[in-house]
Amino acid sequence: MPSPHPRPSRTVVVLLLLACFTVITLDVRGGDDSPVEPLRSAVGSVLGPVERGTAAAVRPVVAVPGFFRTTKGLRDDVARLEAENARLRGSLATTDIDRNRAAELDGLLAGARSTGYALVPARVVAMGPAQTFTRAVTIDAGTSSGIAPDMTVLNNDGLVGRVIRADRTTATVLLIVDQESVVGGRLGSTMEIGYLRGRGQHGDDAKLDLDLVDQSVTPARNDVLVTWGSRNGAPYVAGVPIGKVTSVRSSPSQLSAQATIEPYVDFTSLDLVGVVVDPDTRGDRPVITAGKQEEQR
Repeated sequence: MPSPHPRPSRTVVVLLLLACFTVITLDVRGGDDSPVEPLRSAVGSVLGPVERGTAAAVRPVVAVPGFFRTTKGLRDDVARLEAENARLRGSLATTDIDRNRAAELDGLLAGARSTGYALVPARVVAMGPAQTFTRAVTIDAGTSSGIAPDMTVLNNDGLVGRVIRADRTTATVLLIVDQESVVGGRLGSTMEIGYLRGRGQHGDDAKLDLDLVDQSVTPARNDVLVTWGSRNGAPYVAGVPIGKVTSVRSSPSQLSAQATIEPYVDFTSLDLVGVVVDPDTRGDRPVITAGKQEEQR
């Protein structure tokens, strides 16, 4: 049975090959003047737009892997930059806190030098009522640091309060603005003494009321007050700044003028404080003295 697709004869194949060689020879020798140039141009005019369209259609598909690689790189860069920004913000916040605490420690060192008292540094870790007191804080130092009740507590601004209770690692401090707090104070201008009582408020409303022992003396506005001290320095040592007179009031029913005192300490931002201790105190943390900061021996 004959094949449905008969093979071309050898003569036809030879003639086709000779024709191809002839066209190639004419094209090479003719250069731009080749007799086949019009045919090439015609074919290019027809197939060129098709080729460009095909390339434009295929290009987005070919670029897909590169797109995902680039997008993943950008996402990684964004995540890295966000993490770096978060780290820098945290570092900046911590730097501010460390800077403030360093300034407070410098203030305690200066206070130890100016007053001659030895101080155990401590941080305020809680604020709230204690027993019947409304204004008290908890500090992170206790009996293991040599702290006991009826010790004076101050910071780099002035008098904070007194220790009312202490356990091994913490202590409770009654603030001078508490209504149950009474502090003996001395006017800087006249050396007159009196008693300061808290109003139980803090912030901008944190005020003390001063009653002088000599009822004939009228305090002067902006006069300063310091502690005049207790026997054996308990609960208050002498010479610690308390505040200044902001107003003086009197009435016919009062035998003496009463003064309103604005404390130097900001009780809403308490952080680092110092507890006045005996210079020979040995405990689990350093003791700041007048000339140096002694390490535990």
